[in-house]
Amino acid sequence: MRICVFLSAADLDDRYTRPARDFAKLIGERGHSLVWGGSNVGLMKVVADGVQEAGGKLIGVSVGFLANKARPGADEMVVAADLAERKRLLMEKADAVVIMVGGTGTLDEATEILELKKHGRTDKPVVLLNTAGFYDGLKEQFRRMEAEGFLPRPLAELMFFAEEPAEALAHLEQGPGAR
Repeated sequence: MRICVFLSAADLDDRYTRPARDFAKLIGERGHSLVWGGSNVGLMKVVADGVQEAGGKLIGVSVGFLANKARPGADEMVVAADLAERKRLLMEKADAVVIMVGGTGTLDEATEILELKKHGRTDKPVVLLNTAGFYDGLKEQFRRMEAEGFLPRPLAELMFFAEEPAEALAHLEQGPGAR
């Protein structure tokens, strides 16, 4: 399975890097491929390193203005012209999406895939990996959107919330797109 991971390129502390390493190792050990923003810095590097060290393949999609941070030695690296093309390519190359800790770019990517799913434009599984409770507030907001009628489909059809890396991968492996 080609798993797209939306996440930060920032350097973060162990409460975020340890679970990211664990998830990356699982991806590689289970024979899956990582589709990611192509960066060789911060948390993106941690995940790419872990997948590659565990025998998984790397499929990167960078963007022109960040190409100088692209990871050398990826199995595949595409440089998109702009962020919109990058998001489109990331989603096209993936069988499933996992949203990990990140900033505004990660939220942008996450809401795009959820909008596509909401409108029936994709059926790819989406997992929000809530490392160290990072997304507790967002999870609550999504539940409020559902309760107050802002989502035309049940939240459970749009995404799965996982607290641990193994739970996230197990969900993907038992659903559509599993190898």
